[in-house]
Amino acid sequence: MVSGIQAIDTNHEDMIHDAQLDYYGTTLATASSDHSVKIFDIRNKKQVLIAHLREHQGPVWSLSWSHPMYGSLLASCGYDRKVIIWQQISGRWGKVFEYCEHASSVNCVCWAPHSYGLMLACGSSDGTISILVSDETQSWRAFRISDAHSVGVNSVSWAPSIDAEFIFNPSLVTTTTNSSLHHPIKRFVSGGCDSLIKIWREDVSSGNPEWVEETRLDGHTDWVRDVAWCQVSYFTSTNRFMWSRWAINNLA
Repeated sequence: MVSGIQAIDTNHEDMIHDAQLDYYGTTLATASSDHSVKIFDIRNKKQVLIAHLREHQGPVWSLSWSHPMYGSLLASCGYDRKVIIWQQISGRWGKVFEYCEHASSVNCVCWAPHSYGLMLACGSSDGTISILVSDETQSWRAFRISDAHSVGVNSVSWAPSIDAEFIFNPSLVTTTTNSSLHHPIKRFVSGGCDSLIKIWREDVSSGNPEWVEETRLDGHTDWVRDVAWCQVSYFTSTNRFMWSRWAINNLA
C-alpha cells in the first residue's frame, strides 16, 4: 500500500483537472473548473498559497512548467479558448502572454525540452495544434498545424532532445559526428478524438519552420486521451479502455 507523502487542500471551488510540480518539486500549480489557477509553495511539507490567478473565463484543463533556465514560466489553457503564460516578476505572479486564436477549447499544453528553445505546444478541440515560440526579444510567434486531428486534439508530448543512444552511452557525445546531437530534430506526438496518434517533425528545409506529419498510428478504437514520450524512444498512450506502449524506430 502506498501512502501519500503530503496532502494539499487547495480550496478550489470546483473540480481540479490538473496539478503540476515545477522543475525543483517545491512549487505546485493546480487548475480547476472554478476558472482559476493556484500556485503553492510546498517546501518542508507545508503549503503556502502564493498566487491565485483568475484570468480564465472557463474551466482550466491543463498546466505545464517551463525549464527554470527560462524563469520557470507556467502555461495554462482552458475551455475559454485561451492559452496564458504566467511568470513571477518582482515577487508577484502575472500574465506575460495570452494566445486567443483557437476556435474552441484548448485542452493541453506542453513545453518543449529546453534545448529546443522556449517553445510551447497547444492542442485544441478545433482540431489544430499551435506551437508558440519566444525569441530573444521575448516576443511570441505562433505556428499552426491545421487539421491535426479532425475531431479535436486531446494531448501532446515532446520527444527528448537527443537520441536514446546518447543517454545510455554518454561517451558517444564526445566521439559522434551525428548532427542530431548538435542540431536535434524537433518532434512531438499528439493524440486525438479521431482515435489516431500522430508524430510531428519540424521541417526547416525551406528556410521557414514548418511542422509536418511524420507518422500516424491507428491502434486505438476510441479517443486517445493522453500521450507521454519516454526518454528511450518509446511513448505511451491511453483511452478509456486501454493503455499502449509504442516503440519508435527508423526516425531520421
